[in-house]
Amino acid sequence: MQEVLYPLLVAGIVFLLIIIASAVRILREYERGVVFRLGRLIKVKGPGLILLIPLIDKMVRVSLRTVVLDIPTQDVITRDNVSIKVNAVVYFRVIQPDKAIVEVENFLFATSQLSQTTLRSILGQSELDELLAQRDKINRELAKIIDMQTEPWGIKVSTVEVKHIDLPQEMQRAMAKQAEAERERRAKVIHAEGEFQASQKLFEASQILSVNQAAIQLRFLQTLTEVASDKNSTIIFPVPVDILSNLLNKPKEP
Repeated sequence: MQEVLYPLLVAGIVFLLIIIASAVRILREYERGVVFRLGRLIKVKGPGLILLIPLIDKMVRVSLRTVVLDIPTQDVITRDNVSIKVNAVVYFRVIQPDKAIVEVENFLFATSQLSQTTLRSILGQSELDELLAQRDKINRELAKIIDMQTEPWGIKVSTVEVKHIDLPQEMQRAMAKQAEAERERRAKVIHAEGEFQASQKLFEASQILSVNQAAIQLRFLQTLTEVASDKNSTIIFPVPVDILSNLLNKPKEP
């Protein structure tokens, strides 16, 4: 009799352990459990210890952490008919676990597909110069549109970033020539402005020197001093007559 009861007891204990294991769930701080009872949504539970009715309740785990979703490279034709390749990254998180499970079959896949189509649509409405110069504005617009469409799924899109814009080779060469021409234009403008300012200063200096003859003589002597600083050369220079006359006509001291 004992030989028959012992296996039954062991089987009963094992079955009881299996029932207990299937009834107990432990959810981490960033997890929530969407509980279904006989196919009907009951409530969202967690975190911590969760008790389920075996064979009746079914729980689906949902993470509330921010998900970094990489959007594959998309072929986009801009409004000015330039073919480019663009990839991006989307940051989102689940804020209503019950909607994320009930309202959409696979919220990760659905968000990825929605992000791809929205990326092609928005970038296709912009010109290439806008994509390169106003990337922050385009990122905000993408995040706003995607978040609006994922809101019924209980998903909050926080940020969308366009990572890389791949231009055709001929477009890269054309932009390089344009940038080089722009730099040359700026250099010529700066040089012209410098010549204009220098001519203004020379004109002002000539007016000052023309009023005062002594200033001309002092400038002449200063130039001689600068030229004579080089001792390896012999310099012959004329002396203005007015300087000699001033020296000759200098009154003698008593």
